[in-house]
Amino acid sequence: MVLETLNPMHYITSLVPDTMPVATVPILILMCFLFLIWNHEDSSIPGPGYCMGIGPLISHGRFLWMGVGNACNYYNKTYGEFVRVWISGEETFIISK
Repeated sequence: MVLETLNPMHYITSLVPDTMPVATVPILILMCFLFLIWNHEDSSIPGPGYCMGIGPLISHGRFLWMGVGNACNYYNKTYGEFVRVWISGEETFIISK
C-alpha cells in the first residue's frame, strides 16, 4: 500500500479514465476532418501543396539547402514557368522563361 502511493504513475493513471466515452471517438474524427478541410487550399497556380504546413517547410528547406538559384531552377523544371513556393513562411511566386 505504501509503495503504491509513492509510485508517481499511480497518480497519473488515476487521472485518466479506463475507457474513453463513446462520443469521444466520433468527435475526434469530426475535428480531424474539419481540420483537413480548413487547411485545404485550391489554387490554380502550380507548385508544392500546402498539406497542413508541410509544403512550406519543405520548400523553405529546399531554398536553404540548395540556394536560391538552384531551387528556382528545380521548381521551374518541375512545375513550369510560373510557380508558387514559400520562403520564410511567405508565399512567393517564381516567374521565369
